[in-house]
Amino acid sequence: MSSDTTSREDTYVHRPGDSDIGADEPEPQGFGKRGWVLVGVVALCVLVVPGAVYIVPSLPSMAGLPYIAAMLALPMIPALALGIVAVWSMTAATRGDD
Repeated sequence: MSSDTTSREDTYVHRPGDSDIGADEPEPQGFGKRGWVLVGVVALCVLVVPGAVYIVPSLPSMAGLPYIAAMLALPMIPALALGIVAVWSMTAATRGDD
């Protein structure tokens, strides 16, 4: 018998869905509360803060801030909020918390 003939049991056949990889891991159920907080902060940073600057551009000057300082400082507030919430939500996701 030659070595190139193989029995039917020795051949590999891929069958989708017949995998034991990740069988003990639960299926993800969605964003969770931390994910929704992150979505809310992204919406705040992208829509609310720029919209407020567009609709009422004199608001910082009414608070006593010079125009240049206000236009430099205003984008930092949503950037810091987004950064803090993103790190908070990802550290919880890597620990397995909700």
